[in-house]
Amino acid sequence: MNAIVATLLALVPPGGHVVTTTDCYSEARAFIRERLSKMGIRSTFVDLNNTEKLKAVLDQDDVTVFYTDSLTNPHLKCIDIKLVAELCHRNGTLMCIDSTLASPINQKPLTLDADIVVHSATKYIAGHHDVIAGCISGSEALIKTIRAWHQDLGGAISPDAAYMIIRGLKTMALRVETQNRTSLRMARLLENHPKIEDVYYPGLKSSPWHHVAKSQMTGFGGVVSFEVASDLHGAMRFIDALEIPFIATSLGGCESLVQQPDAVVHDANFNLITCVGFCFHQGSE
Repeated sequence: MNAIVATLLALVPPGGHVVTTTDCYSEARAFIRERLSKMGIRSTFVDLNNTEKLKAVLDQDDVTVFYTDSLTNPHLKCIDIKLVAELCHRNGTLMCIDSTLASPINQKPLTLDADIVVHSATKYIAGHHDVIAGCISGSEALIKTIRAWHQDLGGAISPDAAYMIIRGLKTMALRVETQNRTSLRMARLLENHPKIEDVYYPGLKSSPWHHVAKSQMTGFGGVVSFEVASDLHGAMRFIDALEIPFIATSLGGCESLVQQPDAVVHDANFNLITCVGFCFHQGSE
């Protein structure tokens, strides 16, 4: 959150305008809606599915920054980064992508003309569920502007955390590639299971996001979301019966994890389950 807050405060002046998507990271969404508004900054929320509305907002209003997640959590939607970057830049708008769920291995938004990329280094980058950190990538000029705000906000990580992130970077490619393979296998298994209603994973050909994801990603990540053909209590029984995943809300580490979004966020689907990790349990199905 310090990386997100520093980026937005640095790049959006009082009187500015932020456009974001309705399913971006909930804490970022709350900061944009509730905190930036007190600083005289307008915000507009657009459904990620509705490219035409986004285009209309960018064309009609003086938008300072367009901010979105790609992939989103928990439905794993993705935006056509190159297309939207073109829409932004012809209107003088900066584009910021939170690419945490994709990982730096699977998706490189700066090569697709995004201006700023944010990652939770807690996740794939550190990769062992033992670090809390964020990171920002972009041009030297933009990073210099953000760095000044970062210093004022005081959100510096400890030397020990920095060391553990460097350690994690050495194995990130191997971990993510394994998670990509295992998650795709798991998604296909779930998609064909009679007790599963819907599976959300952009690596599946049935996903409405598959074409876009395939065009800009080299892999589809270690997160799979799905809906069981049951009610809230049925989903709980499913989770309680699992033997390998731990119940936790992180992702990108060496353990397989599971969570039920309805138990932690108020606006999730009642029977949606998110599984993350799938790193070293390829035979567990």
